[in-house]
Amino acid sequence: MTLADLLTPSRVIAEMSSDEHWPAIVELIDHLVAEGSLDEDQREPALEALKKREEQRSTGIGGGIAIPHSFLPNLDEVVTIFGRSTPGVDFCAVDRAPVHFIVLFLVPESQHTLHLKTLAAVAKILNSADTRNRLGAAKDENEIIDILFQRPAAA
Repeated sequence: MTLADLLTPSRVIAEMSSDEHWPAIVELIDHLVAEGSLDEDQREPALEALKKREEQRSTGIGGGIAIPHSFLPNLDEVVTIFGRSTPGVDFCAVDRAPVHFIVLFLVPESQHTLHLKTLAAVAKILNSADTRNRLGAAKDENEIIDILFQRPAAA
């Protein structure tokens, strides 16, 4: 599994409007609902689960990256969204630096192994400084997807 396996251009926000921790999470969830990846009746349970997770410790892992994630009942598959913020989001990250890349994912409630595999897939792609630089310079959702697929950018 790779991060690109979990995303489509419709699950990418090339420039988020939120600049604070919780509003950024709400923006990502609302986008998933609006584009049909998450049912409207799953919105509140998803936000509640993510809020509980963020209250334990911010998922801002440093290096300009945040990975908010949680389990969600009545979910059939992993639901993932990528958001980019050029100016950065105050995500209460461990290094106190602004977050430029947010990968939010929700996993079916009992899928603990899938949860770990998803975290590993996200970390693997975003661990590369070159990849983060390319993502920061990407023009749109399609170019972001190309980078996540590790395809060369179109000329």
